[in-house]
Amino acid sequence: MENTTAIQKLRQYCAYQERCHSEVKYKCLELGLRGPEVDEAIALLIMDNYLNEERFAKAFAGGKFRIKQWGRKKIQTELKQKQVSDYCIKKGMQEIDEDDYYEVLTRLAEKKYTSLKGDTALKRKYKTMQYLLQKGFEAPLIQDVLEQIANTGT
Repeated sequence: MENTTAIQKLRQYCAYQERCHSEVKYKCLELGLRGPEVDEAIALLIMDNYLNEERFAKAFAGGKFRIKQWGRKKIQTELKQKQVSDYCIKKGMQEIDEDDYYEVLTRLAEKKYTSLKGDTALKRKYKTMQYLLQKGFEAPLIQDVLEQIANTGT
């Protein structure tokens, strides 16, 4: 594929939604670009502001938290897998409001805990804890929330 055609396709790819560098690198390879061509294409996309990893990290973290209600640990792990820099990950995590985070955690915990009516209190706590850990929330925060729920007797 000719370079200009590949660049045009990459621009559309990046304009459609925020992308990280590793996704764009993979797309370059799909389009037949190799070696220095990949680096040149990425540099061009960054220069034209189609590709911005900090912007990607912010959109990713904010979106996964708001839409999928993921916890910080899961979001950080996913960003690391996408080879996003630690600086950008830190910037992305700032998109998550502390109060909203605690509110979502509490709501998810209450919903899960209440859904386990037939189990013993200990089993309900354990299952709720596992569920929230899987969603990527931090164990100490989960324990705080579970103590509150257990004490109110939901």
